[in-house]
Amino acid sequence: MFTHLLFTSAAALSLSVFGRPIQPIEPVPVPPSIQQGVDLIYVDPEIAPALRKRDQLLKEIGFDGEMGAPIDLVAPISPIYTALRRGLSRYRADWSGLPQVEIPAGAALKPGSKGDRVALLRERLGAQPGAAFDEELTKAVRGYQKIHGIKADGIAGEGTIASLNLGAEHYERLLMLNMERARRLPGSDDRGRYILVDAGAARVYLFEDGRIVDSMKAIVGKAASATPMLAALVRYASVNPYWNVPSDLAQTLVAPKVLAEGLRHLADERYEVLSDWSDDAAVVDPVTIDWAAVAAGTTEVRIRQLPGRGNSMGAIKFMMPNDYGIYLHDTPDKALFQKDDRWLSNGCVRVEDAQKLAKWLFGAMPKGKEPNVEEDVALQKPVPVYISYMTAGVSEEGVQFRKDPYARDAALLARYFPGSTPRTLASSEKAEVGGAEGN
Repeated sequence: MFTHLLFTSAAALSLSVFGRPIQPIEPVPVPPSIQQGVDLIYVDPEIAPALRKRDQLLKEIGFDGEMGAPIDLVAPISPIYTALRRGLSRYRADWSGLPQVEIPAGAALKPGSKGDRVALLRERLGAQPGAAFDEELTKAVRGYQKIHGIKADGIAGEGTIASLNLGAEHYERLLMLNMERARRLPGSDDRGRYILVDAGAARVYLFEDGRIVDSMKAIVGKAASATPMLAALVRYASVNPYWNVPSDLAQTLVAPKVLAEGLRHLADERYEVLSDWSDDAAVVDPVTIDWAAVAAGTTEVRIRQLPGRGNSMGAIKFMMPNDYGIYLHDTPDKALFQKDDRWLSNGCVRVEDAQKLAKWLFGAMPKGKEPNVEEDVALQKPVPVYISYMTAGVSEEGVQFRKDPYARDAALLARYFPGSTPRTLASSEKAEVGGAEGN
């Protein structure tokens, strides 16, 4: 059975009486000893016992940890796991029995195309024998593309052909890998509330009593600053929060604009410069800062944006003390949620509807005593947050494969299926793969 009860050090859990963590202001890297991709980092020890108890039960009944095994028949398991297992069965029925013939590379195949490659494509997708790209084949190609996260245009371009050539076994294994990710989540017998952030789908799900009661879009970490897979407890919210500008943005975004526009840029954006990263840091006159050195990366400076109008944290942050500086928060830039590519942040999770989340957690949107002053509001009963990473979900057609924005799947498939040499899509082939949003 895969080891997954991973904890941060006791120092990572150091809290004040109120609950504000002693932690870095910016996200810190996940230790290299923790292989992200399947396992969660359990920040709060109180989250782990139920999961450990379930694993012990599985050991007692002889479950050996085989990927894809229907453990929900013998022990309560995540409803996402159950849905994926059923999706795997349907995938095998719909796609795995088709001829796994390989189609040579070449020009895109589309309605009107003819020849040997079209004949192979027809055979691969179970169409009637022939050498013409007709309406039957167009429909079959679209059906394949829709399931496999490819733009469903009915044209078999480079990405579609490469995906077909990976073979059904490759996608079965991807489903099993995602089932393993889902196995780390609370079971259907969980009677409480929790938040699931799926960094693979860039969505947030709200669970009550083992079922989804609501969801919303999210913006999560870009590949260079991937949102880590962890479990922690939301303990309080910061209302009217400051935004502490990450050091890399201070260098690449703020400093160049100060050099170009002068110090008025800081006033326009409501930034202030602080002496250090401590809680009692003093405000510094920006005239004393060598902005050219900041832009060059030879000097580091702490900049924060004042609460209120235009603040990048929006009206509220949902704080889950952890050593990685990760939290959920509002944002004033709502237009970004309309994008398909929502892997844009520095690691934290921006939520589409912070007011809805606040009402679900607190019963009402928390308000501070004074406008535009940061204030912490305690959550009466902490609520768990699980951040996972799913590259496959369920759909009306059974399953829906997604893109792999953090490029984790290939290495994990090699690790969990030793001896196999799975083919992967080259970067030029991935361009065609759309990564449609799953449920």
